[in-house]
This record gives sequence, C-alpha cells and structure tokens, in this order.
Amino acid sequence: MSNVKRASKRRILTGVGAAVTAGIAVGAFALVGTANANADTDRSAGKGQAKPTILLEHGAFADASSWNGVIARLHADGHPVVAAANPLCGPHTDATALRGVLDHIKGPKILVGHSYGGSVISEAAASDPEVRGLVYVAAFLPVPGESALELTTKYPGSTLPGALDPVPVTNPDGSKGAELYIQQDKFRHQFAADKTKAAPAAAGQRPIAQSALEEKATVAAWKTIPSWDIVTTQDLNIPAAAQRFMAKRAHARATEVAASHSVAVSQPGIVTRVIEEAARAAR
Repeated sequence: MSNVKRASKRRILTGVGAAVTAGIAVGAFALVGTANANADTDRSAGKGQAKPTILLEHGAFADASSWNGVIARLHADGHPVVAAANPLCGPHTDATALRGVLDHIKGPKILVGHSYGGSVISEAAASDPEVRGLVYVAAFLPVPGESALELTTKYPGSTLPGALDPVPVTNPDGSKGAELYIQQDKFRHQFAADKTKAAPAAAGQRPIAQSALEEKATVAAWKTIPSWDIVTTQDLNIPAAAQRFMAKRAHARATEVAASHSVAVSQPGIVTRVIEEAARAAR
C-alpha cells in the first residue's frame, strides 16, 4: 500500500514523551493564539463570558482534517477551536502530548475525542482543572485496567480485526512492532460506510501502533468531569452495544445516531450540536 513506505518514519514518534509534547504544542501554537483571540472578540462584542475552547482529538486511521465539518460549524457559531495532532503511539504518550496543547490554552475547555481519541482525552483531562466537559464521539471510555482492544471485543459486532493491514516496523530502541492500517479496499465499508467519498481518507489514513490498542488505561477523567457521548448504531469498529455499555457506566448524556464510525465526517451537524450542548453547560 502507498502508506507502507512512510511507516518507519512515522513510528519515530513511538516512545517519545516530552519531545512529542513539545512538538505538538509548538505546532498548535498559532491555532491556540487564534482561539484566545476569538475568545477576546466574543467578550468585546458584549456577548458575555467567553466561550470555552473546543479541543478536538482524532482517533486511529484518521487525522485532524476529519473534524473539518465540525470545525466550520463551531467557528460559525463563534467557538474557539483547536484540532490537535494525535501521535497514535499509546494512551499515556498521546495524553502527554495532548497536555502540552492544553497547557497553552487558558480558560475553560471542552475536550472531544473520536474513537481511540476517547482513551486519550480520558487521561489528559484528569490533570487539567479547566476542562469543564468531555465529549466522546463513537469512542472508548475505559476504566483503569481496560484497553481499547478489550472494549472492542467485549460485545460481538466489530469486523475491524479482519479489515486490518498490519505493517511490521522497527522502533527506535530496536524492538519490533507493527503499525495498523485498514485495508484500503475495505476502508469505506469498515470505517465510513455513509461517506460518499472515502477513497482520499483511505489513502491518507494514519496508522496506529498495535501496542496502543493493547495498552491499559490508568485513569478515567469522566468519573469527575461531566461527559457526553455520541453512540453510532451502524458502527463496525466499536459495536453499538459496547458504546452503550461505556456511556451508561460513565453516566454520560448519550445521543444515538444511525451512522458509521466516521460520524464526524458524515453527520457533522449532530456532532456539533452535542459539543455545543457541553460548551453551554460549561459556561
């Protein structure tokens, strides 16, 4: 596949803690500055308290552009937004990177995680008292000791294992691992069945380290932070039954949508509505 040649280069991120954090924080600096400027504009326009910054975390097999439809709608409604780059190395490493972005954002924040990104925001938010709400979009809400892989297979219905294309890689420390892609000819059916143009997303998908799906969570921020959850009932990655189980356990305000796993792309209006509900509750 066309992405294989980039596999080794991408895994340079694996195992990197502070370096990843610093790089992503710097890369997001301009966006954060824009977010804070938007907040100032909102205050100066006499609209009352500044709206919380919306921080979007993508999941596996996607990138920040998967939020484009949501970002456009949030901006139109005056919300400051940052779409972070997720290294897809493991919940702890990725949460460390996300906290680097969070530290640059002042004031109240709403964290939104899609798919595996839910595991990341669940850890990253635990150390930031300014995070006022968590929004999970077809996402994992693990408790300490659980992995994304365990939750995927907790209920029947996921066809992801048979659609994966593992690419062997050598990590910087010399150890062997694998990066997981979705086979391009199966991408639309598996990930984005309700999306009219899935080929570009299939070609440009970002792989996740296999070890990231096996890494166990150590903290669950949703235990202390108000949470919202979008459950996708036509999901072939994370079965709807598993999503309902996690939402109920977290006492999240759940919204069910007849959509595939890529709901932020196919139905950005619904995703935006739930995010804005969380943002209103935080003000």
